[in-house]
Amino acid sequence: MNTPLGVSIGQAAALFGLAPSTLRWWESQRVLPEPPRVNGQRIYTETGLRRVGLAYLCCVVGAMPLEQAAVVTAGGREQHWQSTVRDQARLIEEKIGQLRSAHAYLLHLVECPDDDIVGLCPDLDLELVDHTPRGRVATHGLVAAARSIPRRAAGRRQRDETPPQREEIPVPPPRCAVCAGPVARAARGRRRTYCSRACQQRRYRASRESRESGAGGVRGDGARPRRLPVAGRPPGTR
Repeated sequence: MNTPLGVSIGQAAALFGLAPSTLRWWESQRVLPEPPRVNGQRIYTETGLRRVGLAYLCCVVGAMPLEQAAVVTAGGREQHWQSTVRDQARLIEEKIGQLRSAHAYLLHLVECPDDDIVGLCPDLDLELVDHTPRGRVATHGLVAAARSIPRRAAGRRQRDETPPQREEIPVPPPRCAVCAGPVARAARGRRRTYCSRACQQRRYRASRESRESGAGGVRGDGARPRRLPVAGRPPGTR
């Protein structure tokens, strides 16, 4: 949608390689103000597109959280605005330092001449002290260092310990509601109630006869409904 004032949301998003839903999300998070509308459609003017570009620089290039990006895109370079930008720059600087350290170690790892790094590398112990929490323990030797760390509370089980086995109570197999015979367990879906289609039909017929019976237990044709044996009770008993 082109107008003398600006472009549609699809065109604005395409200009910066974004999806229109991203611009709508940024609006909902107050990173962008809602643009003017023409015939109900968002219209992005030159100024609106500059705001979208600033939001892109903050959120994508600057890796800012949306809450901080909303402070920057709102304008007004007051003290809060300045501190927000500086805090993000400081955080990125820390990440750069971590990435440089990782990069240096990986290059050192590639150049290590030892085939068995665990068993032969003379620098491994020093690298563990410099780059892992092991360096907080001054004890010489990994086993001695691990033993010197205070244990957790006695009531808390270590994660790598195997929990005690619970005594399993056997669950009896399901029985048919009509003949009390064993019912095969279904691989999935609802639990089966009847052992066969025949028992299911018997239960259905008995229920239908019960509904059709009139006063005194007599059906419309004058016959009494047939009693269905109860599961687990021999036929002929009450």
